[in-house]
Amino acid sequence: MLATRAAGVGFTLITVSKTMTSVAATTSSEPRGLHASASRDARSGSPRQRLQRLVAVPGCDPSRVNDLLLLRPDADGQTASGPKERSSNRHVVFFHGDIQNFQDEMALQPEGSQWLCWSLEQVALILGRRFPDRHVWVVRASRMYLHKFSCYHNFVESNMFGAPEHTPYSRDFGAFWHLRALLSHAMERANLPNPLQPQGGADSIPSGFSLTLVGFSKGCVVLNQIVYELSGARVDPLLSHFTKRITDMYWLDGGHPGGSETWVTDKQVLKQLASSGVSIHAHVTPYEVCDPMRAWVGREYGCFIKTLEEFGACPSKKLHFEDEPPCIENHFRVIQEF
Repeated sequence: MLATRAAGVGFTLITVSKTMTSVAATTSSEPRGLHASASRDARSGSPRQRLQRLVAVPGCDPSRVNDLLLLRPDADGQTASGPKERSSNRHVVFFHGDIQNFQDEMALQPEGSQWLCWSLEQVALILGRRFPDRHVWVVRASRMYLHKFSCYHNFVESNMFGAPEHTPYSRDFGAFWHLRALLSHAMERANLPNPLQPQGGADSIPSGFSLTLVGFSKGCVVLNQIVYELSGARVDPLLSHFTKRITDMYWLDGGHPGGSETWVTDKQVLKQLASSGVSIHAHVTPYEVCDPMRAWVGREYGCFIKTLEEFGACPSKKLHFEDEPPCIENHFRVIQEF
């Protein structure tokens, strides 16, 4: 989370803004290897032609809307590794971090324009190369306070800076219900065949449907809220079949401006995750987990991994760029490297 260098409990807006401006001005914004591949995509036109922006898609409540980007799978029958596995209903959902936005909106902001190579469109293309046979959905935070602080309050109660307050499962408000309805309405608006139904039992889930969730930086608060809701969602007959279709969850260098709960550490909550059958992946960088000013992040990450292992889960984990100085560039680069 970009703001956390100067943030924490009781941080001031002026301090955060100055810090972000200073770091952005002194850090290269072009990720290694990305510019050339993105340029090839632009010249060929095909990946960008598969990108579709969906505006104000409603979730479980008509007043709770999110914008999304959809990158459709490559229609060709080949990938770099050989023939592509045919599947029309495998989906990846990505939740972004601070600063990241649609490219045209980032270009209008002095701070955002320095990080255009990590716009939502560029991230969708990166994920398309990582998951070439799946539909890639990038969910834009419903609010971008001061054009930089991502707030996912449609999924989890949050303050204006996006620091979450996690709660147990509820049919009245929560990440699971919003995610399911959001995907259902987005699939219908995009005219995808066999869309997910907004609610219902096993017969409302299309054949072959599977879901991979990816959170980066601030976007990890959505994954954390889903974990907090998991025990209730697994026993709700209207959601239990949907929860079983989540195959993988990726935490990419999670961070937010709160002073705790960057990673889930509640043992009972993690016990549910460990027994869910979901494949758990945690990719971090020194920028988040080795910062002495926010030492709790590294401690919570260690507790997250250790507790899951104690409950019999086998989370995959990797510390990227451990021999390089912590920097925002490497924080973003984890999106490419995971």
